[in-house]
Amino acid sequence: MIDYFLDLNPIAQATFATLFTWGMTALGAALVFTTKGFNQRFMDSMLGFAGGVMIAASFWSLLSPALEKAEGGPLPAWIPAAIGFLLGGIFLWAADKLLPHLHPGLAMDEAEGIHPDRKRRSTLLVLAITLHNIPEGLAVGVAFGAIAADLPTASLGGAIALAIGIGIQNFPEGLAVSMPLRREGMSRGKSFMYGQASGVVEPIAGIIGALAVTIMQPLLPYALSFAAGAMIFVVAEEVIPGSQENGNKDLASMSIMFGFAVMMILDVALG
Repeated sequence: MIDYFLDLNPIAQATFATLFTWGMTALGAALVFTTKGFNQRFMDSMLGFAGGVMIAASFWSLLSPALEKAEGGPLPAWIPAAIGFLLGGIFLWAADKLLPHLHPGLAMDEAEGIHPDRKRRSTLLVLAITLHNIPEGLAVGVAFGAIAADLPTASLGGAIALAIGIGIQNFPEGLAVSMPLRREGMSRGKSFMYGQASGVVEPIAGIIGALAVTIMQPLLPYALSFAAGAMIFVVAEEVIPGSQENGNKDLASMSIMFGFAVMMILDVALG
């Protein structure tokens, strides 16, 4: 199975990798079949861990290869990286302002975006997690696509480490959608379906990212740093604040450190 995966082209590898990350979202959502609730400290620690993973991945798997690819180009290496990074954050900021969504744990009157339908809490919850998953799927896709550019810092092991790290942090996201819906009276089956649906976008974004950088390699520094900027925006705007809003600040902060360390170790060891 491993040999088969290694023989695939980067686009196919990105597809399988993002199907794995989607599967981890579904696995988390499936806990709605086995439990009636979740421990808030556990959820906050997992959210903090997710933030640490995303911060580490943004540099080790995305920004560092972006700077390396931009070396020797017509512009100083930091310019494409900075432009792509800022554009990634701006894209997520605009999506956050436009797309109707509701972050887990908030009341319906706190829904964001343009004209949110306050009667469809399930849809708004899925859209909130989907916003998180767009940059994650894109990051995995461009990481595998970067391998085709033969960058020394863009390795198959590093791309696999990125997919593993994002998959780990996707686990609580599925539960964060399915469990609130179950508590509000929705059936276990429908709660699970809504929970896993938030991860559907990751394979789509992953394929788009891999295709973009393999077809248009001059865009690679911009694409890598764009994915990094989008992930950092999600971490700063939602993941870290969400992990600390229930009073578990020390636990969440240490979980961020642990997540960063785990992602760094995975990337360096496997890369």
